[in-house]
Amino acid sequence: MAEFALPANSKMTGKTRVYKAPDGAKAVKTFKIYRWSPDDDENPRLDTYEVDMGSCGPMVLDALIKIKNEMDPTLTFRRSCREGICGSCSMNIDGTNTLACTQPIEELSGDVQITPLPHMEVIKDLVPDFKHFYAQYASIEPWLKTKTPAPAGKERIQSEDQREELNGLYECILCACCSTACPSYWWNQEKFLGPAILLQAYRWLADSRDEMTGERLDALEDPFRLYRCHTIMNCSNVCPKGLNPAKAIAEIKKMVVERQV
Repeated sequence: MAEFALPANSKMTGKTRVYKAPDGAKAVKTFKIYRWSPDDDENPRLDTYEVDMGSCGPMVLDALIKIKNEMDPTLTFRRSCREGICGSCSMNIDGTNTLACTQPIEELSGDVQITPLPHMEVIKDLVPDFKHFYAQYASIEPWLKTKTPAPAGKERIQSEDQREELNGLYECILCACCSTACPSYWWNQEKFLGPAILLQAYRWLADSRDEMTGERLDALEDPFRLYRCHTIMNCSNVCPKGLNPAKAIAEIKKMVVERQV
């Protein structure tokens, strides 16, 4: 295990490290954070961090950055935009999948428990392995596919109504909060595409410019890839962008049925 120095006011409690807030801190919030490393013999575990909120920003990501910068440099997590756009900082906070950068600390009562997204392999601490998730995304061929040549010197035109069909679909940031909240995905993720990928698939099925609807539906019509969705609705409940993957999946199923009539 890599060695690092604990702050003077911190202590070891068995395998769990406890990091105390500075003396005199008046507003203290306790965060219990999942730790796992392939090089650590003392894991998995929950380390405890007492954060002085008087010198911390309002979001959970602010607390994580403060912990890493000032208390424990070994803590590992993903983050980038800090604006709810990139999806990098998705994790499970107090039992709910969400983005750390958009989750206000003041909305969380008591101690805050932070773990990686559930039912994914963990690379280190709060960083899940997205290789399989991204491979599934690539499998739906998420780009415009056409048979006819584009108009010379012009873009492919959509009406305003056609463009509105993409609202609620294109905003997906592939944070995987929805897929990792889905029990069907937990147990069948090797074959079931999951809510996030199926929402992305419908984004191209709904695009009036795409001319490969039949081929896309052929690729999706499968007992596992599509029909493992049982409308549990966890996906729509946790989406940090307020999207509705369950509705998108229902629309795909409807398209499959309609073409058979």
